[in-house]
Amino acid sequence: MALNLSPHSDEELFNLLRSPKRELAEAAFRELYARHAQRLYGYCSRILGSRYDAQDVLQETFIRFWQSAQQERVMTNVPAFLLRIARNLCFNFKRNNHQAQEFDEELHGSTASPVEQVERAELSTLLQRAITQLPAEYREALVLREQVGLTYAEIAELLGITETAAKVRVFRAKEKLRQLLAPYIHELRPTNPQQ
Repeated sequence: MALNLSPHSDEELFNLLRSPKRELAEAAFRELYARHAQRLYGYCSRILGSRYDAQDVLQETFIRFWQSAQQERVMTNVPAFLLRIARNLCFNFKRNNHQAQEFDEELHGSTASPVEQVERAELSTLLQRAITQLPAEYREALVLREQVGLTYAEIAELLGITETAAKVRVFRAKEKLRQLLAPYIHELRPTNPQQ
């Protein structure tokens, strides 16, 4: 029978990863993975520009997380710790892999018509391409704010910058995206016939 560890805090689960009872340690790991994997995957895929590479980095993030949990350490913020591991792995990956990134966007099932799904996919692809053209420091701040959902204070702490600098990076990223997407947005606007 599977253990239900959902009432436990992240920090309690982190401590259970060192349990001599393998079943308990694995259940704690599964619970932490369920809580944080989607958010980390979103971050990795936006930073790397490839869902396949993001999957690899996500797996490596949790392997490193498991290994670090086996050491004696006090854990006060599991999400931030996981994000720091993922961030380091993403930048190591980018540094070691200079090949062009593929843009692979999936159409998610919805009630939209096929034409609307194609338009949405095209817009998503345009947005992803524009994001990859941002300077790395702007791109990361934007992804952390808009995709991962961190506060400016959390972004500042993670990146080792001031909160004001975090706000400036996000603002500049959005401005640059507007510039990059302006020609495409203009094309996509429907023309209104004269009334």
